[in-house]
Amino acid sequence: MKKLQKIRLSGADVLPLVEGGKGINGTDGKSSGAWAKEGGVGTISMVSPTALDKNGREIPELFHEQLREKRHREMVEYAVKGGISQAQIAHETAGGNGRIHINMLWEMADSEEVITRVLEGAKGLIHGVTCGAGLPYNLGAIASEHGVYYYPIVSSARAMQILWKRSFKNYADFLGGVVYEDPWLAGGHNGLSNAENPLEPQRPYERLIALRQALTALGLPQLPIIIAGGVWSLADWQEYIDNPELGPVAFQFGTRPMITKESPISDAWKQLMLNTKKGDVILQKFSPTGFYSSAIKNRFLSDLIRRKEAEIPYSSEPTAELNRTLALSAVKTVYVSTQAQTHIEKQQQAGYTVIKETPDSTLVFLTPQEWQEMQQQRARCVGCLSQCQFSGWSRANGSTGRTLDPRTYCIHHTLMEIGHGGDVQDNLAFAGHNVYRFGTDPLYADGHIPTVHELINAITAGK
Repeated sequence: MKKLQKIRLSGADVLPLVEGGKGINGTDGKSSGAWAKEGGVGTISMVSPTALDKNGREIPELFHEQLREKRHREMVEYAVKGGISQAQIAHETAGGNGRIHINMLWEMADSEEVITRVLEGAKGLIHGVTCGAGLPYNLGAIASEHGVYYYPIVSSARAMQILWKRSFKNYADFLGGVVYEDPWLAGGHNGLSNAENPLEPQRPYERLIALRQALTALGLPQLPIIIAGGVWSLADWQEYIDNPELGPVAFQFGTRPMITKESPISDAWKQLMLNTKKGDVILQKFSPTGFYSSAIKNRFLSDLIRRKEAEIPYSSEPTAELNRTLALSAVKTVYVSTQAQTHIEKQQQAGYTVIKETPDSTLVFLTPQEWQEMQQQRARCVGCLSQCQFSGWSRANGSTGRTLDPRTYCIHHTLMEIGHGGDVQDNLAFAGHNVYRFGTDPLYADGHIPTVHELINAITAGK
């Protein structure tokens, strides 16, 4: 095991160990502060972080307004208050050690406002900002204005080149590094492009070499690369450490820190992860963001897979192949193939009696309960994404103008549910593809839940 050397990140020499930011309730001030206390970089999720009152009690995220635009403003105000609350906790917990970063889903509606106001309200407590799920062109400007470092999350050299040429070259002083997130191994939303095959993973080494070459060509030969996605034990990454071809690198741990005493996720969620087997995490495209994402195949995801596999094509006008009428309502008739009739009957006999259109001119089959829940969640939409395929919300003009997609889900609802004690089978459970390793990791033997201190010691020892 090569000895870890400290690396310069966000203005300090720290261990090259970064806590992955994740989404709702994946990390908070307590977990990130504990990580920084050990000399690494802790990361607070800025997606609906838990807000606290003046007495330190948690304030639940509740929405009272009738109009979606006003509920959206409630969400933004809660995120700002929560981000400041968690930054204060992280700062106090770290005790001046390590670095504290915040992580933002760039595709969250008004993400720029949340970042800006949290940096203003927690001035001096946050050292860096990480952003992914989209190309954060304005990240450099925002971070530089507040004197903090910024770290775009990319999955290819090309993405970094685009960001640099269109924006980051003007804000080079505070570009602290770049996070390379492997799109085939990372949990949550992945940066898999349309040109890449989700079923044909590429070795990260070659992609990292390409990224380093691109950075060198841009005049950034020593910019740190933070390797994310599939990072479990440093024993697996020895050829990446002190490698002159790769240059300075650090490692981001996303899944492994989720099962620590300081982790904010529920005990039920931790148990689900502890019992996940190899192959239980799948890469799929059900997210309402339109991005690929990786999650545990539980009942929630299995239902989405069934729905997708059962869809059939339709046409609004008869064609040579689609010429059989199907009444969707008293006023809406479409055309399907003759062969589809047997399939439709089987779906309805199985209880999937509600038929709904998708934006891709296909039909999906739902139970009445599924349809009722879908309608309720759309009615309660808070406009969490800049554009949402599930609800049709668009931050730019109020609506995407497209058919609502019943193959997706309300991401805010399901992540809030699983993050706050909801059923782990009936909600989305993001996880990296190495989550099955909990089952053989000695650190977690006999149900042991380690502290962040124990985990950092194990990581630095190559375990």
